[in-house]
Amino acid sequence: MREVNVSEIKQTVKELVIKANKILPDDLCALICGAGKNEQEALPKKIMSELVNNLDAAKELDIPICQDTGMAVIFLDIGQDVHFVGGDLYESVNEGVAAGYCEGLLRKSVVKDPFDRVNTEDNTPAIIHTRIVAGDKVRITACPKGFGSENMSAVKMLTPSATPDDVVAFVEETVRKAGGNPCPPMVIGVGIGGDFEYCAFLAKKALCRPVSEENKNDFYRELEKKMLDTVNSLDIGPQGFGGRTTAFKVNIEAAPTHIAGLPVAVNIGCHVTRHAEKII
Repeated sequence: MREVNVSEIKQTVKELVIKANKILPDDLCALICGAGKNEQEALPKKIMSELVNNLDAAKELDIPICQDTGMAVIFLDIGQDVHFVGGDLYESVNEGVAAGYCEGLLRKSVVKDPFDRVNTEDNTPAIIHTRIVAGDKVRITACPKGFGSENMSAVKMLTPSATPDDVVAFVEETVRKAGGNPCPPMVIGVGIGGDFEYCAFLAKKALCRPVSEENKNDFYRELEKKMLDTVNSLDIGPQGFGGRTTAFKVNIEAAPTHIAGLPVAVNIGCHVTRHAEKII
């Protein structure tokens, strides 16, 4: 049994929320930097150039890439041979989020009640997803999620008679309704299977898969490509002003489901779909 002090969890979460908001994964940066070459018209080319300039400015000034530094979503993969000491695990995660957002000068966007709308002033509580896995390591993934894109997401409870084309049509419908609101080009996470809440979890988890990583399942890999081609034919384009690049990538996560259903969730990420992780 390996002991891990929760102070290490706090420090790691603090570092990850700051890093995720300031430094995009290299593969997503590459897509942003290269997208202008795929555009034919002057306006979308110019917009992609400005998005690249924004990345460069954020790096030079050491500031967040986007003003909406998001609600902190934390994925914890905890080895079953880990024993936490020194305090409460979830408290340490939230303390790390608070420290990261306060010391990192990140915008605090969480309110303590959906109707009172009083800001918690430290961006807590975080959304925490925990999974027990084999081993004695802890994988922490921080996924700050802005609500310009989150608000454009959707869940639909399809029936077992639904076809892959019906699922593609739902993704297309969701992206069409979103238009330019989620600051495209988008990264799109699609969850298929499970139940009502689990397919939404899968869609959020899909956004954390590197955009350079293909689905290991042949069927879903081809379905991802079909979805991407379909949404890119909508001519929404960079920032909603038209163009060939409405989305950079579609990632699907699938799970077993009930014989009577086919749940599908679409979680839209903006062009700066942020995530950072560390194993301790």
